[in-house]
Parts: sequence; C-alpha cells; structure tokens
Amino acid sequence: MATFSVLVAFAVRLLLVLLFLPFSALDKILNFQGAVGQAQDAVASRRAATALILIGLFVEIFMSLGVLTGIADRAAAFVLAGYCGVTALLWKQFWKPGDFWARGDSRARGLFWDFLKNFALAGGFLLVTFGTGAATVESFLADPLASSHPYRTAHEQARP
Repeated sequence: MATFSVLVAFAVRLLLVLLFLPFSALDKILNFQGAVGQAQDAVASRRAATALILIGLFVEIFMSLGVLTGIADRAAAFVLAGYCGVTALLWKQFWKPGDFWARGDSRARGLFWDFLKNFALAGGFLLVTFGTGAATVESFLADPLASSHPYRTAHEQARP
C-alpha cells in the first residue's frame, strides 16, 4: 500500500508540472529563436526577450524538479505559481484584441481561457506551497525552504 501511495503522490505532482517539464522547457530548447520572438511581444528588446526565455527555462526545469523530488518543493511551487501569474499577464492579455464580445470564435476569448488556465494552475501550485489549512500555511511561513516530504507515508510520519 505504501508503494501505491508514493506512486499516486508522484503522479499528482507530475501532472502538475507536466506542462513545464518536459514539454514547455523542451519547446524552448528546440525552438529557442521562436520563443525569443514570442517573448518580444511583451518586451521590445531582443536581449531582454532572450533573458526572459532563459529565466523561464530555468524556472520550468529547476522548480519543476523541486516539486517532483520534494526538495524545497513548497518554495519551488510558490515560484511556479508566480510564474503562471506573470506569464498570464504578459502573454494571455485577452483584453487587448478587442473582439471578446464578437459573435463566434474570437482571439480574445481563446486568450481568456488560457489566462484562466494559468491562474488555475497557479492555484494548484499554491496548494503544494501552503497546503489546505491554516496550520500548513503557518508551517510554510515558518520555514519556506523546507520540504513537505511528499513521499513519506502516514506510517513513516508517525515515527519519531
């Protein structure tokens, strides 16, 4: 039963980071110039756009690994939650196209759903960060770099 519990815990965390690791990170690596071009939609400078992509790549790889391994997983999830929020605000600007209320499909409504998905994903990362109760929020605030020990079973946690 303990092995099954650990597998489920890992699978849940994998589903949470799967968008970033491997897919988005791999896309940035394989299509680096295209990613930089897309980043230039948010910042005009090619140098700044390149820096944004490199920072994003770092966040997507290392914070995802933190969430998966349980090493400083709460801090890593907190960074990923912020990353989701920032990317929603920079690249999912549904208010800009001006066709939100147009009949049929519109660019703005497509961006709106992507915007909401980013914030929903941020909520999932915040659950890893803070847990689901006041005591776990206090625990994070007391030691934000501590691991949540996601792969300890109830039996292992009961031992001193």
